Amino acid sequence: MPVPLPHRGRAARRVRRRVTLAALPAALLTLAVAGAAPGATAPAAGATAPATQSPTSPAPAPAPSPARAGAGHGAAGAPARPRVFDSAPARASLQRLLPRHAGQFTLVPDAGAGPDTFTVSGTAGAITVRGSTGATLLTGVGWYLQHVAGADIGWPGDSIGLLPAELPAVPSPVTRSAQVAHRYALNDTDDGYSGPYRTFEEHQRQIDLLALHGVNEVFVQVGAEYPYYRALQQFGYSAEELREWIPGPGHQSWWLLQNLSGFGGPVSEELMRGRAELGGKIAEQLRGLGMTPVLPGYFGTVPPAFAGRNPGAVTVPQGDWAGFERPDWLDPVSPPFARLAAAYYAEQRAVFGDSTMYRMSPLHEGGQTGSVDVKTAAGAVQQALWAAHPGALWAVLGWQDDPTKELLAGVDTSKLLILDGLSDRYNRLDRETRWGGTSYAIGSIYNFGGHTTIGANTSVWIDRYQSWRAKPDSALTGIAYLPEATGTNPAAFDLFTDLAWEPGPVDQQKWFADFASRRYGAPDAAAAAAWEELRKGPYSTSSGLWSESQDSLFSARPSLTAVGSAYWSPKAMRYQAGSVRRALDHLLEVDPRLRGSSAYRFDLVDTARQALANHSRVLLPRIKAAYDTRDLALFRQLTADWAHREKQLDALVGSDPNFLLGSWLSAARAHGADAAEQDRYEYDARSILSVWGRQSTSEGGFLHDYANREWSGLISELYARRWSSYFASLEEALVRRAAPRAIDWHAFEDDWAKLTTRHPTRPSGDPYTLASGIAATLPEVN
Repeated sequence: MPVPLPHRGRAARRVRRRVTLAALPAALLTLAVAGAAPGATAPAAGATAPATQSPTSPAPAPAPSPARAGAGHGAAGAPARPRVFDSAPARASLQRLLPRHAGQFTLVPDAGAGPDTFTVSGTAGAITVRGSTGATLLTGVGWYLQHVAGADIGWPGDSIGLLPAELPAVPSPVTRSAQVAHRYALNDTDDGYSGPYRTFEEHQRQIDLLALHGVNEVFVQVGAEYPYYRALQQFGYSAEELREWIPGPGHQSWWLLQNLSGFGGPVSEELMRGRAELGGKIAEQLRGLGMTPVLPGYFGTVPPAFAGRNPGAVTVPQGDWAGFERPDWLDPVSPPFARLAAAYYAEQRAVFGDSTMYRMSPLHEGGQTGSVDVKTAAGAVQQALWAAHPGALWAVLGWQDDPTKELLAGVDTSKLLILDGLSDRYNRLDRETRWGGTSYAIGSIYNFGGHTTIGANTSVWIDRYQSWRAKPDSALTGIAYLPEATGTNPAAFDLFTDLAWEPGPVDQQKWFADFASRRYGAPDAAAAAAWEELRKGPYSTSSGLWSESQDSLFSARPSLTAVGSAYWSPKAMRYQAGSVRRALDHLLEVDPRLRGSSAYRFDLVDTARQALANHSRVLLPRIKAAYDTRDLALFRQLTADWAHREKQLDALVGSDPNFLLGSWLSAARAHGADAAEQDRYEYDARSILSVWGRQSTSEGGFLHDYANREWSGLISELYARRWSSYFASLEEALVRRAAPRAIDWHAFEDDWAKLTTRHPTRPSGDPYTLASGIAATLPEVN
């Protein structure tokens, strides 16, 4: 039910403000479309479109800042060392990360230090970090915090509040160099599952954390729709048609992957312009730190009826993706492709500037080739990229059967980097043979859909990173941090990114012991015991079938035989549940002086949440047994316990800011100019957490609850109500001795997605008290 238009606060005004960046001159656009040299300079700030612009021409695009360029790559795809760089962006990041202690660091640009190298030295209160880029300077600061100061800035949670007023000295200077050239971050789905309506400050925080942990290549997706919107208006489409075709921000990740279109929209031009400006600022922030903004490339996605509006075009229907009709694929060999690609890259340059690395995955998850020769098409895609950005690196996701041998045969693989999303999932992998020696980055997708679940195959990471690099014919040249959503698992983030900077093999047990110490700001026996339990349990799962731990049954679509929430999630526990239960007890015994950090609060809430989630797998079979034996009294007792656990869970996660539905929904509404647009974007944000897509998608594609997560508000308003309705139908069936009434779950969930109810955006309750209450009532398990 609609609510009155809320007061537009500062955040909303910031999102909706008029875009004032200069327009791209028509002359430059014409040159770019005609294949002009990509090195042409950008227009000066303040330039405007010519007065002769047609009323039907696309609206002016935001213009780039002067001299935007991506961090360079050498002939083999390795990042090139800049001759000089400005350390001011790194200093600004440091001030944001360590506001009380930033003044005790001296950051020294040292382009001669060698690529991706830092040196840390200094006395108490006067720490010097020398580095080859701004990001590498921050990586040196991160190393100092971990290994000398004993503090953690995690994702999420930190212990910097426990740092002493005067930072400790470095016993002796330490130099570290990255062991691999590519340290890539962010899955194509991160924007959709981590927060499609985030502010620049939130993205800036993400960049700061990635630099602190040694990442140098970051996928930039925000605003990627705008170059499509601008370019396609030159190929027979109206602005209105394109606004209907482009999905809402929550679903744009899959549109860019050529999986769907239109859902969650229509989007307004003002929204797209604002997102384009935001994406440009993100790219500029990365460049300022010497990091490479990895931009989406163009490989042929077009709206319906493209061939009919563009003579000579050949398009291939892409069929179905999980119930959605996929956008058509324009044959890259047909003449209009090169013109459209040139227009796309020109529009992209106007907003995001240039880069040296572009992300493309043609034919992702079952795309149809039709009569197109994939080898020739792949070559044409690369040539179109190089026409705009000579020698740019093409990053392609290693997922399912991609990249195929045909694609690899058609391109210059010395300018290709495969981001392996399956490195830790299956056994008997030989990437050199599979991809013909093409360079690849070892990667992990340990989170799907933004699930709130603890764990990762960390022992597999450590073993394969070392053994695969040591192969005589190794083509491993990087790491790829690829969870589908970020900000849910700080231990996994820390460990995975550490791999690239450790000069020798990582000892998993020692790493977790050290992590426990710095995570809460000081050594503590109870903290060490807690993390040893977590290490042996959810962080030592094996490869073979899964890279993620099981999700919760509290968030599952109701069924007495439910074994998971998301269709593609593990169907059973991947570790002994007792490890998490014991870890919770140990965390509650941590020294009270160490309990004040956001790191401790998050870990305590997350561990108690996981213990409760694991208990759902014990409780549901008991409920089923009571129903099957028609024991009404026991059935009522057990379902009441289930409802009580859901209330406990909702209150627990409501005590930490990282588990609030209200923040997710408020961010979406802040992007709407009026009540109708706010409701539309809220539906976009709610639907991806529940039904995901349309009826056919939900039932045919099994996408419902794919992005399940145990958040306060989501539990009480959707999951608990869903289970309550289900148990009521079963109880009625027991009383009447009849079959339970059918419930249309898609309709139930879609009704929830259409709500506009408000939820808290600030945490409430004491995490320690709430976690203690859960531990006191949860049974001990092995």
